[in-house]
Formats: sequence, C-alpha cells, structure tokens
Amino acid sequence: MLAACLLLACAIVGGTLLTYIFDLAAPRAVRVCLGACIGPPLLASVGYLVSLWLGLGPASIAVSAMIILLPVLLAVGSGYRVRILSQGAAAWRGPVQSLKRHLPCIFFYLVISILLGLVFSRAVFVRADGIFTGIANNLGDLPLHFQIINSFVQGNNVPPQDPTYAGVRFAYPFLVDFLAAMLVRAGAGIIEAIWLQNMLMGLTLVGSLHYFTLLLTRNRRAGFIAPLLVIFSGGLGWWLLFSDAGSADGIFSLLGNLPHDYTILSAPDSLLRWGNSLTTLFVPQRSILFGLPLAIFVFSQWWIAIAQEDSVTTTAANPAQQLKTSNPSPKRARSKAERAPAPLSWTTVAETSTFSRNRMIAAGVAAGLLPLVHAHTFLVVMASAVCLALVFRSTLSDWLLFLAVAIPLSLPEILWLAHTGGVNARSYLGWQPGWDHGTHNILWFWIVNTGLFIPLLLLALLWRRGDLAMPRRLVKFYTPFAFCFMIPNLVKLAPWVWDNIKVLFLWYIASTPLVALFLARLWEKKSFWRWLAPLALASMLLAGGLDVLRVISSVTEYQEFDPAGIAVARIISARAAPGAVVLHTPTYNSPVFLTGRRSLLGYPGWMWSRGLDYSQRNADIQRIYSGGPDAAVLLRRYGVDYALIGPAELASLGINEQFWSQYALQTQQGPYRLYKINQMAK
Repeated sequence: MLAACLLLACAIVGGTLLTYIFDLAAPRAVRVCLGACIGPPLLASVGYLVSLWLGLGPASIAVSAMIILLPVLLAVGSGYRVRILSQGAAAWRGPVQSLKRHLPCIFFYLVISILLGLVFSRAVFVRADGIFTGIANNLGDLPLHFQIINSFVQGNNVPPQDPTYAGVRFAYPFLVDFLAAMLVRAGAGIIEAIWLQNMLMGLTLVGSLHYFTLLLTRNRRAGFIAPLLVIFSGGLGWWLLFSDAGSADGIFSLLGNLPHDYTILSAPDSLLRWGNSLTTLFVPQRSILFGLPLAIFVFSQWWIAIAQEDSVTTTAANPAQQLKTSNPSPKRARSKAERAPAPLSWTTVAETSTFSRNRMIAAGVAAGLLPLVHAHTFLVVMASAVCLALVFRSTLSDWLLFLAVAIPLSLPEILWLAHTGGVNARSYLGWQPGWDHGTHNILWFWIVNTGLFIPLLLLALLWRRGDLAMPRRLVKFYTPFAFCFMIPNLVKLAPWVWDNIKVLFLWYIASTPLVALFLARLWEKKSFWRWLAPLALASMLLAGGLDVLRVISSVTEYQEFDPAGIAVARIISARAAPGAVVLHTPTYNSPVFLTGRRSLLGYPGWMWSRGLDYSQRNADIQRIYSGGPDAAVLLRRYGVDYALIGPAELASLGINEQFWSQYALQTQQGPYRLYKINQMAK
C-alpha cells in the first residue's frame, strides 16, 4: 500500500513541477491541484506505453515513476530553480497568519474529504459473506471495472483485448483502470487501489472546479458554491420526502432509513432521470471522474490565455492600464468580488505572450490524453476549442497551437478506438428530442430533474443591469458549452440514450460557475432579496444530499460475489493461463470477473452500451450449455479453455449434464463447477 501511495505521489510531484513551465502565478495549493489533474493521467499513459515493452510489473512501474519525475530536471535551469525554490520557501513563512486566513478553506476541504471518503468506502467493501457495493448504480459497473483491472494485473492483457468479449480489441477508455492496475501491482489490494484513486480524483475535481470558478468569477463565495452544486447535484426529487414521511415513525427515523433515491428512479417512465453526480456518475463510471479534472484544467488554461491576450492588447494601447491593474487602490483591493487570488502574472508583455502560448501547449497535451481517459469529454473539449476559436478570433494563433498539439497526440488513441470489430456505429446516433424524458413534458422534465439550476443559469446569462450582470467575456466563453446541453437534447450520442449525460454533465460543470456567481452576488446585496440565495441553493442541494446520506448511512447493500464464487475465482486464477478464455452465462457478476481471464461474453448490457452486436455469440452460448450437436465445434471455434457452471448458469440455461460429463472437472466449490475443455474426463 505504501508503494502505491508513493507512486501516486510521484505523479502529483511530476505534474506539479510541470506547471512551472506554463504558470508563474498559481498559488501553492492550486499548483498542487493542477499537478494532480495532469500527473495521474500522464502516469497512466506513460505506464501503458512502458508496459507494451516490459509488461505490467515492478520494472515497468519503476521506469514509469522515473519518467514522470523527469520534470525534476527543470531545477537544472536557474530560472525554473528560482521559481520552484522561492515558492517552496514561501510556504514556511507566516504559518500562523496563513492558517488563520485559510481556515474556511481548510474546514471546507476537511469536510469534503470526510464525505468523499465515506461515499467511496461504500463503493466496494468486503465482508465474511462476500464482496458488496453500497451504491445501487454501481451494481452492474463494479464487476466490469474488476474485470478490466484484473485483466491487466492477472491476465497480461497488454495491448488489451476486450476482457468481456474475447477476441475483440478493447474499444473503451481503459486508462483509469490501468492506473488502478498499476497501484495493485505496486502492492495495494484492488479495493484499496480503487478507493485511493477515487479519493485523489474526487478531491482533484473539487479543487480544480473551485479554482476554475475563482478564475472566471473572482468571487470567493462562488468558488465554494460551485463544487457543492456538483457534489450534491439533483433536482426537485426531495419533494418525495414529504410523502415518505407519512409512512415513517418520524423525520429522524426516515432520514436514517431512506427508502429510495431522490435524484433518479429506475421505475418505467420515471420522471427523475438526472441522478446525483456522486452516486450515479463518479462512483460507477470511473472514467468520467478521471476525465473531468483534466477537462477543467484545459478550460482553465484557455480562460487565462484569453485573459492574458486581452491584457496584452489593452496595455499595448494604454500602458497605464497595466499599472492600474497591478496596483489596485486599497478600496478596490478590499472589494469582496476581488478577494480571489489573481490568476494572471502581470509581468512584461513578451513574457505574458510566451506563457500564453505555453498554456495552450499544456492544454493541448492534456486534451491529447483524453480519448483513452474519457472519450466523450475529449469530443466536448475539441468541439469547444473550435467554437471558442471562432468566438475569440483575436487569439486564433493560440487556438491553432492548441489544436496542433492535441490532434497529433490524440490520433493514435482515436485510431485504436475506431478500429474495433463488431461495433455498430449507427447505434450511436439517432433523433431523440428531450433526452430521456419518456412521455413527460420536456420543460417540466428538466425543471424537476435540475430544479432551479436552469432558471438561475438563464438569469445569469440574460441579466443586463446592476452587479448581477455577468461579464461579457464570461458569457462569450460560455457559448460552446450551451451546445453541450442543446445537442444531447436533440439526438442520442450513444446506444443507450441515458449515456448522453456524459456530454450533458460537461454543460453542467461549465454552467456551475455562472450559477454560483449569481447566487453569491445575490447574497451580497443589502436587501431582503439576498435571502433568496441560500433558499435557492438549499433547494438545489437537498435531493442530492439525501442520496448521499442514503449511501453513507449504510441503508443499501448489494452482494456482488459470494464466498463460493470468490473461492472458485481463486482456483481459476491459479490454474488457468493468463490469456485463457472462460465460458460462463452472460451476467453482470460472474466470478470470472475476479480472475482477469477473458470471458467469451460478459454482461450483455456492457456490449449493447458500446454498440457491440453480441446476439450470435449469446445464442451460441445457449447451444453450448445445452449440449447441442454443434456444441463441441463451437467450443473449438471460440477457443474456449474453461467452462463454469454455477447458480447463474443453472438458473438461466438448460444444462446438459451428460454433455459436460465428458470434460474433466477441475474443481467444485459449493454450487460452482469448473471444467477444462481441452482435457477429457477419465
């Protein structure tokens, strides 16, 4: 476990040192956060490339750690050494004053850390009676990530075949699970590796969104509000609490045993479909949690580069403007709206221009990593870059530089994802207005699912009078992200229309700083109307808060793997070759997923959501288990090495015991039997 923590620390240190190439002005905590945004994805990418050469093991992990720490060599140059050492020395000056000034921020992140730790500890846990998850939306996703991680750790699956669909290239953003596999190979258990990685990514997301909001708004209150809007995202589902209270013994009894979620319901044609980000996105869909901090890092560099370019233009025309900006009046310095750390370095025009280009290069490198981190986020980032290049035409050369870096870096990953057999590309696109609204009115659907968020966003964008009006540059910067809401509300972008949320949530992330700023400025008004701000904020946080409370109060527990299944998985791991293909019924929680061996067919929902046509293989599996006349031929055709018969197979397939009696029984653990296909019974 210690070595795994040191590996992640190497990634953060390497990423933090890289920030000195393109950012002079970032505060210490922000710099570490930026390093945590780019370091782990870089480590995963480097580790994967090194593993193609050395395999995933101690040697490749050591080489990867050394490569990720190469930015230490920046200290050889006197300029970078002075920057690094001076900021490091400043960290030890004035500790008492610094602590007092940052107490609200320290308290905020302490509470957030405890909350995230509790939620992520419920993502997967072990008891004497098996492996469990405490989050309903993670029930089908957790075994998939177990299978992918184990395929790297135990199955030597580099370069990766699809571990759930043997024989097909793995068209999936697998770097989040590859990094977890590196942590496992460094000594962590798989559950500890997932928790450790989730905690790092969750805190990095909160920190990067906090900083991004400060950059856009220059308002400290908005900086704290924005992460809360994301962590406790939800709509008006909290209204169901009133009807639930009627059948409970009291409100406190109800809060300790909440009967259902309040942001998403699985009932047919349910009105609640948005879901809380923690319980429906960040825990089950780990790739989006890995990709969002990287995307926010890119957005932050774009914004600073645009602002720097504008400042260069302004100061070139009016040199006094630079003096005015760098030496604000005492009254202006005390302004609440200006208390956030200045994101710009007011140095010479030449240095500002150089660092603007460096920022765009850094953003391009980060974007180039995204296809195998989270493909939908990559598409949003690249499309947004093109739109912003048209909006901010005065900085066209910077946008071309960004694209010139991002496109070549991402191209090999795009080609890998594109050249995958069996994918039905037409299943990804289709006309479907209103996202997942079902039979409900579209407008009412969005009001119920997001509450006051969209009305407040519209007010923020359209308000043109007084201090509630948004800066014009901020509204222009927001323009492309509006399409991240409109397009997924017109067409489906994945075989399962709910997966449009992978794009919709980027709209939500980009919108939260505007909503947070509007609420913060409303609260700062000296009138009765200021009390609308906390009431509106509470209404947007309550439903998500109830879902999070339901998780951390241990109301829900779902068994993934029972003890007998875990025992047979250990035997498969010990006896089957790393690249062995195992036959089992297509289900979401087969013990095979704990072994890293390849499944002939995993859970059909995983295949369908990725556009894979699995119907023929599924039918062939049924014929094999029933011992049809072509069963033996099919086993040879698919290259099956082992077959598992357990409770799921007996319940869903017609098992021909006479057919299976001809194969050697390798082991029997409770209701599970494992047969070796190329070895006949004596």
